[in-house]
Amino acid sequence: MVKHIVLWNFVEELSEEEKKEAGRKMASLLEPIKELVPGAVKIQVVPNQLASSNRDIALISTFETVEALSAYQNHPAHVEAGKYVRSVTCNRACMDYEL
Repeated sequence: MVKHIVLWNFVEELSEEEKKEAGRKMASLLEPIKELVPGAVKIQVVPNQLASSNRDIALISTFETVEALSAYQNHPAHVEAGKYVRSVTCNRACMDYEL
């Protein structure tokens, strides 16, 4: 199993309501990709809920193999979602690891 965790901040130009809407849209674009990629176990977009965090939103996903993660990253739906994500976020941090 492979965990893929990505953290972002929203761009400063967004209001609090726009950040909430951006988070909902990110979830609606990214989470359904689980059904399109063989080997995708879980894809979840999680907004920041605690003041102790230093990122606004996270993508936490699990894949059966490194190859399944690669298939996800190269899937046309992910590539298209990435265009929107990059338009509303900054300060991306990513960590992938095997369980």
